[in-house]
Amino acid sequence: MTDATGTVAGAPPATPPDPFDARLALRASPLLRTFNVAGLLSAADVHVAQRLGRLAREPDETVQLAVALAVRGVRSGSVCVELDEAATLTAEAEVEGGVADDLPWPEPRAWREAIERSPLVAVGPYGHEDRPVRWVDGRLYLDRYWRDEQVVRAEIDARLAAPALAVDPSALRGSVERLFPRDVDERQRLAGVTCAVSPLTVLTGGPGTGKTTTVARILAILQEVAGEGAGRPRLRVALAAPTGKAAARLKEAVQLEVGRLGQTDHDRVGDLEATTIHRLLGWRPGSSTRFRHDRSRRLPHDVVVVDETSMVSLPLMARLLEALRPHTRLLLVGDPDQLASVEAGAVLGDLVRRAAAGDGPLPAVEAALPLPAAFPAEDHAALRHGVVRLTVNHRFEGLELAALAAAIRDGRVDETIALLRSGHPSITWVDTEGTLTPAHLTGLHDDVRAAGSALLAAARAGDAPAALRALEQHRLLLAHRRGPAGVAHWAEVAEAWVAEPDAPDQQGPWPLGLPLLVTTNDRDSGLFNGDTGVVIADEAGARVAVFGDPDRPLRISPHRLPAVVPVHAMTVHRAQGSQFARVSLVLPPATSPLLTRQLLYTAATRAREAVRLLGSEDAVRVAVGREIRRASGLARSPGRPAGG
Repeated sequence: MTDATGTVAGAPPATPPDPFDARLALRASPLLRTFNVAGLLSAADVHVAQRLGRLAREPDETVQLAVALAVRGVRSGSVCVELDEAATLTAEAEVEGGVADDLPWPEPRAWREAIERSPLVAVGPYGHEDRPVRWVDGRLYLDRYWRDEQVVRAEIDARLAAPALAVDPSALRGSVERLFPRDVDERQRLAGVTCAVSPLTVLTGGPGTGKTTTVARILAILQEVAGEGAGRPRLRVALAAPTGKAAARLKEAVQLEVGRLGQTDHDRVGDLEATTIHRLLGWRPGSSTRFRHDRSRRLPHDVVVVDETSMVSLPLMARLLEALRPHTRLLLVGDPDQLASVEAGAVLGDLVRRAAAGDGPLPAVEAALPLPAAFPAEDHAALRHGVVRLTVNHRFEGLELAALAAAIRDGRVDETIALLRSGHPSITWVDTEGTLTPAHLTGLHDDVRAAGSALLAAARAGDAPAALRALEQHRLLLAHRRGPAGVAHWAEVAEAWVAEPDAPDQQGPWPLGLPLLVTTNDRDSGLFNGDTGVVIADEAGARVAVFGDPDRPLRISPHRLPAVVPVHAMTVHRAQGSQFARVSLVLPPATSPLLTRQLLYTAATRAREAVRLLGSEDAVRVAVGREIRRASGLARSPGRPAGG
């Protein structure tokens, strides 16, 4: 095991820990110190576990170790920790730069018994409501996340078990056949029927598969068969997304498709607004985790559509589901293969993967629209829990990008490399062999300069729509925030490439053409974390920041802005919910723990026209071959709620 200094018995003497290293918990007990020094636990993980141990009078180091691992799991995006996966945790620590080989893991049976008798831990799904940690089926949760998982599970299961919603089958068939002609993707028709008869529909698919087109036409179907067209008031529809930028894109895309419908359907759907989920739920004074709409004050809407659901965390999904009326139709839209929320949970992926407890909406769907004879068994099973997966790519000009995204998504390393080397105009790979040189940066420099010049020209002309469109011409993406392959460094590089330091309008804190990223939610200005904008000249020649829809830009004086930063470059996580004509991704070295399949896939799918990748072959192979796995119980067999 370990000695009094936390050194593994039998190991060679190690360099004494730096007492000023903020990553180390210097007052940790020997076992926790060993895992902390190895890099598997952070100082914060250790401090939380030891504090809870003191409060519950639990001196057992092995129990505190388990709690620290649960805290680490949440910090890493998991909902819980599966203690039987110690080898996986060790591998993760080694990827993160630790030295986690030969760690003194507790003996599994004794460890489990210690956890189950601990006053710190509630065992099983019931009872011990006052304990901060819960142990269920080999998974250890911080109790808050256990409860949120149970809320999501119970609400989803209740929706899937609910009787089919009342619609006229013949009217539904007629509406679906009119709005989704037989020459379109049959799965879009299934999505329309599912949303009409079920309180829950999960619509998934990669880029270009027509998710937003399907949403717009589904809304027209619902208004015809369940709303105004059926002699009742028009259905109240809410469009929402996790970020302001994603909400703006959702509104723009839906309205564009609604504009292509016939006049009757257009009038039925009407002009729709989109908002963030936080704003939809409403702010509650004095709380950042609870909202005005909840179980006691439900949302008034008949239909709620949530786009970019992969970005929605478990706690936020729990709050949304609590706030919905039982018969409100919920349509969750997203790509489960993208990066998940930066917070705990991968709800969309769990909902897609989980096994159905019953038939769900399948019988009602089949009664309204028989399934195609060649419908795959896995998609037939998915319909039992309301999931419809779109597979046909409708962006014919982007088939090469779609092929690249699919190869990355499926972990096909050699095919990904071959596509990157194909020489197709929409795919550029600058193989750096580990070191970036000025020659590698020529194409990136030209794209950054072209986008910056267009942005500055529009800003000087005071043309807000043109400036906001120029903002989406090209985006430089990174995996890290700091370091040689981080946003901080590359933002300075990109800014230097577009700078005109001697120009009078480039002086002061708000130079014209400055791209901005909002980093906090601000109700007063109507801006939210993730919104992007640009500084332009107004009619009087003063400076004003513009955000949002290019056709209806929001103008705000710089002194009224919430916290913003320049956005000459951004992380891939920040880019979720956005799309750009061209995307450049600078990969970190192959040793980076952030190199994952989901990161590379998300970056590649931000591009509408072309993607450029700068990085070594080793880095590409590591990224495609490494899949993020978040521990969760939501995808497992349905269970009864724990209450609360």
